Amino acid sequence: QLRLVESGGGLVQPGGSLRLSCAASQFTLGYYAIGWFRQAPGKEREGVSCIDSSGSSTNYADSVKGRFTISRDNAKNTVYMQMSSLKPEDTAVYYCAAVRAYTGYSTLREINYPDWGQGTQVTVSS
Repeated sequence: QLRLVESGGGLVQPGGSLRLSCAASQFTLGYYAIGWFRQAPGKEREGVSCIDSSGSSTNYADSVKGRFTISRDNAKNTVYMQMSSLKPEDTAVYYCAAVRAYTGYSTLREINYPDWGQGTQVTVSS
């Protein structure tokens, strides 16, 4: 089973920034598309951003476009999501997920991802 570990969450003031990391162990992340998802209290989990296996194709939810940037370093077996201009409504548990896929494929549909991390809490509050 694939193991994904998220890190980088925490408490940040509105307008602040955080960088989340999704590290893979026991498999080569470079063969996988990665998605970031989040779930706020009382809400359904939603797709936030995704990136294909090579890093050449990315996609974002409308709510985070222009504020979040997904990237990857396959040599380090890690995917990142830089979050800027954070808002209180960005407060959620953030998860990364992986699906083995060809170059160019990425999706924000969570049903397409069989492997998930445990999540990291992001709280945006003054």
